[in-house]
Amino acid sequence: MKKVLTLVVGILLTFQVQAQSKNVEKNTQPRVIILATGGTIAGAGESSTKAAYTAGQIGVENLVNAVPQMKNFAQVKGEQIAQIGSQDMNIETWLKLSNRINEIFEKNEADGVVITHGTDTQEETAYFLELTVKSDKPVVLVGAMRPATAMSQDGNRNLLDAVMVASSPNSKGVGVVTAMNEAVFAARDVTKTVTTNMATFQSRNFGPIGLIYDGKVSYYYKTLRSPEQKFDIKGLKTLPEVEVVYGYADANPRAVKAATKDGVAGIVYAGMGNGNFNAPVGEALEAASKQGIIVCRAARAGAGRVTLFNEVDDQALGFIVSDDLSPQKARILLMLALTQTKDRQAIQDMFFKY
Repeated sequence: MKKVLTLVVGILLTFQVQAQSKNVEKNTQPRVIILATGGTIAGAGESSTKAAYTAGQIGVENLVNAVPQMKNFAQVKGEQIAQIGSQDMNIETWLKLSNRINEIFEKNEADGVVITHGTDTQEETAYFLELTVKSDKPVVLVGAMRPATAMSQDGNRNLLDAVMVASSPNSKGVGVVTAMNEAVFAARDVTKTVTTNMATFQSRNFGPIGLIYDGKVSYYYKTLRSPEQKFDIKGLKTLPEVEVVYGYADANPRAVKAATKDGVAGIVYAGMGNGNFNAPVGEALEAASKQGIIVCRAARAGAGRVTLFNEVDDQALGFIVSDDLSPQKARILLMLALTQTKDRQAIQDMFFKY
């Protein structure tokens, strides 16, 4: 009888040790907080085969519960920050997101953050966070090209991949990234390139910095333009207004004149070729510069750099250039730069450094 009792106790102790071991293992997993903002990944439609849907309909708890496999990689919690389509993303939400992420890392609430976000402006939110999040811990933006109710929807897999990236020790120090379609892109360089295709996110100048496959995240390089000194947005309610004006053949300068009259702090001109403009637009941009508006030449081409003193005498006109930043990202850097200075040379230095 004693032998039986001893055997039973031994078995129970074995189970107890195994259970405790599993609990310890679980508790040592990386902690990831998912901040949800809406978008197609949380979208719902009436049909699984039709394109029509409404973004941001599904809450963060349902998104998390739909992908239980995330628990194999991290301890996951969710918070709802906003519930909008990314075409409605705004500076107020950017500030809220950045402040919350900084708070999470300052208070050691998580080892990584994932942000679910619509694809239309995901690249802009990513770059804003790249410039304002002060931790080197992983921050990963993720979305979907098909709503959650669609046949072969891509959101669940993308979300799982994003959690893998955020929980990977190799992701520390690579900067803010997006994780879409099994690829990892640096926030500074990524852009949406196709209106409806699932492989829409690309970095036309440099390609992805990493790949996600079979439960593993592999990195190949990282950007050298991730700023060590981030912009401090704590306490800000808004940002200086910067307008993007698009260039085209025989462009009318009325958009530049309207922005100047409206009192914007900066104008990013998405010019032709190497940031070029016709004579009437050039005159309007020069007039804006003389009124103290920071004028930044960017390019509508989608790749490559805009260079100083090439076809345009930027020094004489008082202009700066975007380097290889897209017009929409040049706007973000210019808005943040203007919270610190209005000195043109100092701002130009930021564009070459960041």
